[in-house]
Amino acid sequence: MFWTNTKRVIRSGFINFWRNGFVSLASVMVMTVTLFVVGSLFFNNVLLDASLSELRDKVDVNVYFNTDASEEEVLSLKDQLESFPEVSNVEYISREQALENFKERHKDDILTLQALEELSENPLSAVLNVKTKEPSQYESIANFLSDKKASGEDGGAAIDEVNYLQNKTAIDRLTNIIESSKVSNFAKTAILVIISIVVVFNTVRLSIYISREEISVMRLVGASNRYIRGPFVIVGVLYGVIAGIISIIIFYPLTYWFGPLFYPLPLFLTDSVGKLTLFEYYINNFGEIFLIVVGSGVVLGAISSWLAVRRYLKI
Repeated sequence: MFWTNTKRVIRSGFINFWRNGFVSLASVMVMTVTLFVVGSLFFNNVLLDASLSELRDKVDVNVYFNTDASEEEVLSLKDQLESFPEVSNVEYISREQALENFKERHKDDILTLQALEELSENPLSAVLNVKTKEPSQYESIANFLSDKKASGEDGGAAIDEVNYLQNKTAIDRLTNIIESSKVSNFAKTAILVIISIVVVFNTVRLSIYISREEISVMRLVGASNRYIRGPFVIVGVLYGVIAGIISIIIFYPLTYWFGPLFYPLPLFLTDSVGKLTLFEYYINNFGEIFLIVVGSGVVLGAISSWLAVRRYLKI
């Protein structure tokens, strides 16, 4: 009996969808716009995350050592830093490598290279480039290194300078951008979901109004609330599925047309924030995007239909 009633509810939902063709078309178009905005917000978050990740990679703390510091002292401090849970990577650049890097950066500056060759010894020191998992964690690492330098113990005496204070402004601004972006994206998502439910809610009301006589007859013959509500929920789900598929199709040429995009973040941290090819992301993550967009449509359609039936049919 249960499966029989379920089949009847599903069949009634499909019949109502096709019978009220104009209302269904209008509802699908409205939800398509809604899901397109949902998908656009998703791509916006992807661009933002990619840009922030690019910025994170460009921010670090550099530990400069005295030129007479031994490699053992430098590597000992490197091991200590790598043991910190908040540290994601520590890169060791020896004096020789630092000199090679300097020559490569100034290969077109003849005067600088000539002046370097006149020196009797390598003037550059070894460096540790420290990256943390989150920008807010650099301060604790800088404090640890400052304490090491002040105590002069266990490799601390070999430290010449820690450039945290020079990078502090950029690190603080990056931290603020990340935190404000999370709050902003959550707020936009919440507002969009509420608007979507209200829009679909009102379109489903129109469909219910058209079927009001049929609903009255179903009540008179003793149909249960679930049986009356079911077809409208199925119709709402159909709205979401069709609108989601249309939105996915629209995103295909749009992402290809936009191509590489730069997220409009301030450029005070770096000369560029990198780029993300949206079309490649769309193709590589098609399954995830499909589930998010179509799933959002199904959920919004079902919830809106259920609320509309409950509120305006008093069942």
